[in-house]
Order: sequence, then structure tokens, then C-alpha cells
Amino acid sequence: WSLGNHETFALQIADATNFYITEKNRNDIKNGSILRLTTSPYQTALQLHERIQSSSMDAKLEALKDLANASRDITFAQEFINLDGISLLTQMVESGTDFGDLLSFTLTAFVELMDHGIVSWDTFSVAFIKKIASYVNKSAMDTAVLQRSLAILESMVLNSQDLYHKVAQEITIGQLIPHLQGTDQDIQTYTIAVINALFLKAPEEKRQEMAHILAQKQLRSIILTNVIRSPTPVNDEMAHQLYVLQVLNFNLLEDRMMTKMDPQDQAQRDIIFELRRIAFDVECEPNNGGSIEKRKSMYTRDYKKLGFINHVNPAVDFTQIPPGMLALDNMLYFAKHHQDAYIRIVLENSSREDKHECPFGRSSIELTKMLCEILKVGELRKSSSAKTDTVQS
Repeated sequence: WSLGNHETFALQIADATNFYITEKNRNDIKNGSILRLTTSPYQTALQLHERIQSSSMDAKLEALKDLANASRDITFAQEFINLDGISLLTQMVESGTDFGDLLSFTLTAFVELMDHGIVSWDTFSVAFIKKIASYVNKSAMDTAVLQRSLAILESMVLNSQDLYHKVAQEITIGQLIPHLQGTDQDIQTYTIAVINALFLKAPEEKRQEMAHILAQKQLRSIILTNVIRSPTPVNDEMAHQLYVLQVLNFNLLEDRMMTKMDPQDQAQRDIIFELRRIAFDVECEPNNGGSIEKRKSMYTRDYKKLGFINHVNPAVDFTQIPPGMLALDNMLYFAKHHQDAYIRIVLENSSREDKHECPFGRSSIELTKMLCEILKVGELRKSSSAKTDTVQS
């Protein structure tokens, strides 16, 4: 067409994506696709870089809308980033002068640009992190701003161990929980994604502490009430995030599952004594309460009724891994929290014929082992963010 300055023009796919045609992707153009002649990515980036700094709020808003849309294209994104566009956006956020739609589209553009993986997440200041965290911590915040802020925090935590520590100082589980109690499933999904990211990147010793906090905050009940039993069906992304959360929780059991009982450890043996005490309502007999042989015979009889394989020293039953000490943990929990059911099971079984027996001890150990296999405890050590691959549940 004999256009002058041909380098200032480019071709775009004329559909919702508006992707630029380059030497890399030109072979992907399908027959019949409509192309549009437009300004080059560099020229467009230059214009938008200038327009988003306009003193007119209306002009600035339109520019940010255009930027958020254009930033999905990696060719444009590279040009805008080369103009130090990411720094400009972070400065706009840190200044705190923009709010509502202006802030929403600024954060949307930022998320789109960062999703291309061109810029390292480690480059961001503490001031920027604090600002993003403040949007999540506010009780009443624009939905779009909250959603983008949660997405940014998730990416920060997943992509940088250093940023994990900085984000963890600004955000607490208690501040995230209220976002699950609303009705917006996107907000709920990103909230769980942030919890998962914090869980995943936490040092080993911190994970148990996090799980304890989540239990105190009754996270499971909140998810059951506000997500699973919500009138809105659970979508694929939410199902994935719930699955990841479940995997992370189950993997906390791996250490106990792979810990053998030490038959010489008195504290561990005391747990078995407690199972006997609850089942038969007996106190540990004093040393002068009969001969050693008589007490041993009584213990052996009771341990047989409890369904252990080794009636003399039931501690040996918990040396098989898996399920190791996890089986004993489950048995003690059941005995303490469902005492009537526990006593009934033990007493009913002790009066059955051998061919109809269902020994509590052996059954509990095998059941725990089976559950560990079904739930793949310890097998799935990794999970990914909301924006990458999907794990099949």
C-alpha cells in the first residue's frame, strides 16, 4: 500500500483478543481470519504510557481501560515493559491517589503484564506490597480491586520466597476469612488460592501452626456453609483450589504416618493405657495390687478385647509404617470424643465369635492405612496457582 514509516504499523487479529501478528505467530493464522491494520505495538505502548499520566481523570480512565485490554498481548506487553511501564503502574498504586475504576484497571493491567513472566516478582518494594495488602485487609473494598489484589498476593507468594515472608507479615488468616463469607465465588476462589499459597510456601515448622489457626477460625465450617452449600454451583477453579487445600492439609499427617512407635517410650505407651482405661473404666492398678503375673494376665486379656495383634505388647502393632503413630492418634481421638461409641464397639466385639469378630485395634490400623492410600497422604507434595495447570481430583 506504499505506506511511509511502515515500522509504525502492524496487523492485529480482528477479534476479541486483538493479538498482534508477528513472525513467531504468523503461521497460526487460520484461513478466513480477518486482520486489522493498526499502529505498531511500540507506538501503541508509547501513546498509552503518555495517556495514563493525563491530568484529566476521564482521559486517564479510558487509557487505563485500553491498557488493561492491550496488556493481554505479549508483543505489546514487552514494548510497554521496555518503557518502564511496570514501574509507572506501581508508582501510581503506591501514591494512593487512584481509587474505584481507576485503581481497578491499573491493577488489571498490572496483573496482565506480570502474567507474561517477563518481569521478576522480586523487584517490588515493601511499600507496594503494603498497599496491595491494605486493599485486602479493608472490610469494604471495591470487588474488582479486591479480586486483583488477591491475585497479585497469590502470585507474589508463589513466585518468590522473599515476597512470601513480606506478604505473610502483612496478611493474616483472620483477615482473609471474611472474604469467604460473601457470595462472590471469584473472591472466594482467590481467597482460598492465597491461603493455599501461604500454606505451600510456609516453612515446615509453620504449616502445623497455620493448620491450627485454620481450625480455630473454623475454616472448614465456613467453606461448607458459604461455598459447598452455596446456591451457586462450585465451578472448576473453586473445586481445584478446594482440592489443593485438602491435599495440603492431608500432607500434614505424613510425619505421624511415617513415625514408628517406640515400645520403650513411656509417653507413647501411656496412650495405649488410656485406650484401655476408657474402654474398661479401670485405673492403673498400684504395684501392690497383686502379683506382676496377675497384672500382666489382666493387661493381656484387655488388650485382646481391644483387638490388638500383640496382646502382650500392643506397642508393636504401631511399628508398621504406614500408618505408624497416625493410627494410634485416630484411635485416641475416637475414644475421647466418641466415648460411648468406642466403648460399645469394644464390648460388643469382645463377646462375638472369632469368625464374626471385628477387632477394634487391628481394624483401626488397617482403616487408617487404607485412608492414607485413598487420600494419597504425602504423595502430592506440589500444587499450582489458580492461573496455571489444573489437578484432576
